[in-house]
Amino acid sequence: MIKVCALSDESRSDFEKLFEQYYTELDCGEDVKHLLDEYIIADCLAGLIKIDLIYEDGGLVGFTIYQIDETGNDWNLKEGWGNVREIYVSPSFRRRGLGKFLLYTAEMKLRESGAEKAYCLPYEKAESFFTACGYKKTAAYCEELDCNIFEKTCLENCECKK
Repeated sequence: MIKVCALSDESRSDFEKLFEQYYTELDCGEDVKHLLDEYIIADCLAGLIKIDLIYEDGGLVGFTIYQIDETGNDWNLKEGWGNVREIYVSPSFRRRGLGKFLLYTAEMKLRESGAEKAYCLPYEKAESFFTACGYKKTAAYCEELDCNIFEKTCLENCECKK
């Protein structure tokens, strides 16, 4: 059985282990403990970002981190847009639809919070995933992360302005 739920005090330790696995796979070379304590968890507790976890048969296998861009957030590139900041599924659980399930759940929650559009800054290996989920590569480029911005200009079931 698949279950998606928000990060809680009870799931925090498991999430932190999975996040460390994610950053190891990205090979970012950052202090993951500092990143989690000072930014990810702190921003979640402050309500600036949302973190959803996905479980399969009771085991944590992935997560997504997302927000609606607004002035108070550090990563405010597109005011009022949904920003899918991070998405990860453990390698042995990939190619089974769990990433899409996580992404579409985040998009649904972003829509419910008023966002009609979303974007992401994927690393190269994730570009095909976002393209398959309806995101389009734009000419806009993020120097800091060395990637193009991908946009989804109409989240499903919203009143898109043509």
